[in-house]
Amino acid sequence: MGQGRKSLENKRGDTIDFDCTEYYINRELSWLAFNHRVLEEAEDEKNPLLERLKFLAITSSNLDEFFMIRVGSMKDQEKHGITTPDNKSGMTPRQQLEAVSREAHKMVEKQYRLLHETFIPLLASYGISFVKPEELTEEQHRFVRTYFYDRIYPVLTPMAVDASRPFPMLLNRSVNLAVTLDSERDGKSKLLFAVVQVPSVLPRYIQLPSPEGIAQFILLEDVICHYVDFLFKGNRILSVKPFRITRNADLTLDEEGTEDLLKEIQKELKKRRWSSAVRLEVTCEMDEYMKAILQESLEIEACDIYEVEGPLDLTFLMKFVLSLPGYNELRYRSLPPQPPADFIGENNIFEAIAHKDILVHHPYESFDPVVHFVKQAADDPNVLAIKQTLYRVSGDSPIVNALAKAAENGKQVTVLVELKARFDEENNIVWAKKLEKAGCHVIYGLVGLKTHCKITLIVRQEGQKLIRYVHLGTGNYNDSTARLYTDLGMFTCNEQFGIDASYIFNHLSGYSKPPK
Repeated sequence: MGQGRKSLENKRGDTIDFDCTEYYINRELSWLAFNHRVLEEAEDEKNPLLERLKFLAITSSNLDEFFMIRVGSMKDQEKHGITTPDNKSGMTPRQQLEAVSREAHKMVEKQYRLLHETFIPLLASYGISFVKPEELTEEQHRFVRTYFYDRIYPVLTPMAVDASRPFPMLLNRSVNLAVTLDSERDGKSKLLFAVVQVPSVLPRYIQLPSPEGIAQFILLEDVICHYVDFLFKGNRILSVKPFRITRNADLTLDEEGTEDLLKEIQKELKKRRWSSAVRLEVTCEMDEYMKAILQESLEIEACDIYEVEGPLDLTFLMKFVLSLPGYNELRYRSLPPQPPADFIGENNIFEAIAHKDILVHHPYESFDPVVHFVKQAADDPNVLAIKQTLYRVSGDSPIVNALAKAAENGKQVTVLVELKARFDEENNIVWAKKLEKAGCHVIYGLVGLKTHCKITLIVRQEGQKLIRYVHLGTGNYNDSTARLYTDLGMFTCNEQFGIDASYIFNHLSGYSKPPK
């Protein structure tokens, strides 16, 4: 089809108008359809029970990011008076927000229906359960009371809301408690409102003493609710209910107008914690008075309130499943990554790559050769230069440490650290500064673009020739997630690939035009 052509005849001779909105799916609704597909994995009985529970946590985590970024972006567009429809589906920001709200409410309803009708009964059949304070045995009551006084009570901060103390600035994605109290002063009754933040520094759930073969837990917010009267001595507690807010986390960078991308991103990251709310999650039991206070204080629309049976924030289920000992019959069978056959018995990774191109398939094959590739280059006296792109790396990245060591060994090290890697911006700033301190030349990404390519280029002196060794990957240089995500990586010293890699790095670090 020629450039600019907007219609085409089909086999029947009918004219197809490619500007017709019926042929296009809105990107936000398409994303929600994708997350529905993830939720279907939680429904699938062919998956082991605890793995299904992890898929429930993943859909919640995905939704959090969707609201923070995509819904946040649409809210910004609407706030700035943008009424222009999106490129093809013909929906304005307001229409998109309304459609997204309808679909997201359906998804959340399905999540909690699965939790209460399927997962809780199935987990109970294996002796795993979450209990409420009123269900505790005497022994468990004593345990919980001691735990509250020793571990929880010292870090709690009750925050009153009145004429002199405005509604507090609550952290994004934090679970909080809304409290209404009856205060009697001079024989007069007065209705008061307060907020207690559930401390994120404490475990979200507490394992209780239970008979052998039984695993019982209680949620942190349920314990605080049960003992909340100790925070408000002299007042009568009328109601205490959990709620959770999601804030707009979409970075609005004026990249073209900025002189220092690093400083601009650091400034925007500070705003992210306290930006406007885009979603409010509450329990179904919360009364209208409480909801009205929260809605007004957070300046949020009614359609952005999500009422659930609880518990709030199902992302905690991922950590719960991973930290729960035993129950191997309820998990996927463990498949330890195998060493790639082409590297077995090879002490020098460069000699192995020189013999032939090597393709590795993670997580079935180990990520170790990728780490070893950079580590060996850092120590090899024949290696003159290392160039690498980093998008997301692990907490104590062996690759970052190897790059720093290479620079300290006098090699020329150039690293592109993509500061705009969503929700890894702060981590990447830390890594970038560490690499700079070690003597690496660090590029913070390109203005107006996000660098997703995963490339390592190593230049090695071999006799009278310079040989370029290249690793290309579909996944991040992250040794932790490489054990979970399915990706391909290729090692090569093919001259043409080496030339291409050099072109790319010259474009990223200098002013050369990108190769065709």
